[in-house]
Amino acid sequence: MSKTSKKTASAARRAKIEEMRRTEKARERRNRVITITLSTVIVAGLVGWGGYALNSANEKDEQQAAAAKKPVRGEKTWAKKKLTQNHVQGTVDYPMNPPVGGDHNQAWMTCDGTVYTKPIGKENAVHSLEHGAVWITYNDKAAEADIKTLSDKVSRTPYTLMSPGKDQSGPIMLSAWGRQLTVTKASDPRVQQFLSKYVQGAQTPEPGAACTGGLTA
Repeated sequence: MSKTSKKTASAARRAKIEEMRRTEKARERRNRVITITLSTVIVAGLVGWGGYALNSANEKDEQQAAAAKKPVRGEKTWAKKKLTQNHVQGTVDYPMNPPVGGDHNQAWMTCDGTVYTKPIGKENAVHSLEHGAVWITYNDKAAEADIKTLSDKVSRTPYTLMSPGKDQSGPIMLSAWGRQLTVTKASDPRVQQFLSKYVQGAQTPEPGAACTGGLTA
């Protein structure tokens, strides 16, 4: 091969190598751009999702706060000043059934999401209400499925208790200190509204008092 041919072949190889290098650099640039773009999209998506989740949580808190301020449709109320809080022995003749306040026994019923299968002392349950508990009672008109649903709900909710109340007028009744609601079904949305509003609610005479360590039968 002549010197001219060798120079020509060498120049062609260099040109080809240079072209390959340019192609590789271009591919690397494209890969970097794609990686950066994908990373930006992912980060933006995570930020957007985080903002959405935060907004959703804030909205839920605001809705719950608003629900806590709204009166529960159909509830009965008694003024605090008319509900005495003395510790007494024996039975108390309450003006409402189940009672929602008044003089009561010095021992409270344990109300840490406690489900009783037999009637409990009203004077002890009223002491639980004084501590901020909600007491759910039912008679033989309540459906077994509703009793089961309410039992499950109570067992998951501190500062609540549940027991049969055979001598009450309504099939299902929810009582807090100075507040009472009657419903016919566990699915009634007012049940959760009542619990959200009155479990350790503003009506509680002794907020933060124990619901554990009381009577259990």
